[in-house]
Amino acid sequence: MKTNIILAALVFHSLICVSQINNENKMALAERRVDQSITSATISEIRYNQVGYFTGRDKLISIVSKNSFSRVAFTVQDAAGNTVLTGTSGATDLWGDSREYVSIADVSAVDTPGLYKFEAGDSEVTFRIGSGIYQSISEVSLKYYYYNRASASISSTYGGAFERNLGHPDDQVFVHSSASSSTRPTGTIISSPKGWYDAGDYNKYIVNSGISTYTLLAAYEHYESYYQSKRIGIPEAGGNLPDILDEVKWNLDWMLTMQEPSDGGVYHKLTGLNFSGIVMPDQYTAKRYVVQKSTSAALNFAAVMAIASRIFWKYETEVPGYSTTLIDAAKAAYDWAKSNPTDYYKNPNDVATGEYGDSDVTDEFQWAAVELFITTGETSYSSDVNISSIGNGTPSWQYTDPLALISILNYSPSFPETTVDKAKDLLLNTADALKNQVQNSAMRIGMGISKWDYVWGSNGVAANQVMLLIRAYETTGDDSYLDASYIAMDYLLGRNGTGYCYVTGFGDKPTLNPHHRISEADNIDNPVPGMLCGGPNPGQQDGCVGYLSNESAGSYVDDWCSYASNEVTINWNAPLAYAINALHFYQNGESANVLGWINNNPVDVYPNPTDGLLNLDTLEQITSLTIYNASGKVFYTKNSKNIDMSGWPQGLYLLKIEIAGRTISRKIIKQ
Repeated sequence: MKTNIILAALVFHSLICVSQINNENKMALAERRVDQSITSATISEIRYNQVGYFTGRDKLISIVSKNSFSRVAFTVQDAAGNTVLTGTSGATDLWGDSREYVSIADVSAVDTPGLYKFEAGDSEVTFRIGSGIYQSISEVSLKYYYYNRASASISSTYGGAFERNLGHPDDQVFVHSSASSSTRPTGTIISSPKGWYDAGDYNKYIVNSGISTYTLLAAYEHYESYYQSKRIGIPEAGGNLPDILDEVKWNLDWMLTMQEPSDGGVYHKLTGLNFSGIVMPDQYTAKRYVVQKSTSAALNFAAVMAIASRIFWKYETEVPGYSTTLIDAAKAAYDWAKSNPTDYYKNPNDVATGEYGDSDVTDEFQWAAVELFITTGETSYSSDVNISSIGNGTPSWQYTDPLALISILNYSPSFPETTVDKAKDLLLNTADALKNQVQNSAMRIGMGISKWDYVWGSNGVAANQVMLLIRAYETTGDDSYLDASYIAMDYLLGRNGTGYCYVTGFGDKPTLNPHHRISEADNIDNPVPGMLCGGPNPGQQDGCVGYLSNESAGSYVDDWCSYASNEVTINWNAPLAYAINALHFYQNGESANVLGWINNNPVDVYPNPTDGLLNLDTLEQITSLTIYNASGKVFYTKNSKNIDMSGWPQGLYLLKIEIAGRTISRKIIKQ
């Protein structure tokens, strides 16, 4: 378990258990359960999902006050003014996270798409119901990465009002003294273009890029058919490579430049010596440096390149040799990390930008070993996987154990049964606690399972919690996890301790002033859309005035000044994009991909895994068949419905067949 001093709070996610849930509320038990008679007293605020509620799903609205109140009579009217529902809210509880009294109104009985008015006491709000309400936010949460591209101009064709000139070409980057080597001494100039700006600043960090890129790649891997047709409005759209992979490749291309070819080590970050002022990217003039190689950077890099390799090998025609480049880079970085296991990063004296320091990389070693084994099938990596040393909880940039669990469960046939069972127990332990919190907490959300949820980037915690609930559904097929994930998403979209929709460009009370240099410097009233702000942070490290509260769930201010509560980052947006798109996907009639194995094709491939004969059962004519090995090389091309794999090396293979006018890809495990 991690003990990183900088954000040690997040470490405690691995210790989650149901007994921790809502401790503050339990301590305030004497203040709860006020008179439950119906009242029409003044209500401070109504908080709700400002993007909308799905048909066929639970629809909860929170009635909130700083003072105790009784249950409230409410009405719901449709757009024509017809009353479609009357009722009373539930028992009023003190929500310890914000020190507010909360009563939940369940309006799930209203299920016809449309616009509705909710009235309670002397307050009212308008909410939406539909089947495609996450369509726009699902696209823009991904398009955020395009808006945050380095080394690129944003045209009006794709960026609209947010067009801007190219900044940070990064074709002349200096090797910092902390990163010097015999082949690249101090002052050597290298080219390291592309990538995404990490956050509100203009720097690029491998560690944070690691978890961000992984989460987007995992989204594609888990919902491949969905993303093959998902359009997000970027210049590369329209080709055979899905848009999400086009966008991810922009960052992968940069990450590859951060590896020193001579030894496989990976620079920790590309940065100026200090943060820039409030300027647009093309007005930035400071020198840029690659700084110190680190073990954490190498391992994050290795894990991401491994998962990217197994995804891009399906697109050998579109990007020839790319998959091989990625896996070779992953192996070299992993080898470097094993040879340099304690090269922990710390900012040199002359560098003052984000540190992303980490003095415990046991979790990164496990994550990288898992991803490399899945992609290559090589025993040298499987022997490094030790499930007993992998923890659970909510992932973050400095705690990646849960990512290893997700991948083990998604590729369960590749691992021993005991490893899979343990991984499942660990993930479900966290998911069960989250589900219980959603079902039973005063606010009916997942946050507050631990007081450490409300840290710097707490909204990233909330988004990752939703992702974990979805993965629990994928793993078990139990609808209660998916139901909880839909409710938990309300938190980010307005049903929370502040009443803000925390995603820019959405909701009736959206974040308007994020700590994001482009949005602050571009002279446009509204910020770049689709960005998830950091969220409540009682640490208030920025010292800004105007925080709504000192309580955990209310410690937020919508001001550029507040980098502690209102910054944006690529690693918070990634789980938002994952979760929003997955929920949108399931609302459109898709069923659980239990244990990650998609089988929606007109061909049955069995047994899989196999130690010998592989059978293809289909009523259609197979017009062509190709099997690729883990390096993306063509390994087998004979057109047959029975393939003898008994003499093949163990590992992962990709089967591509042309059948009934479609190209179908299936993963095959050779035991």
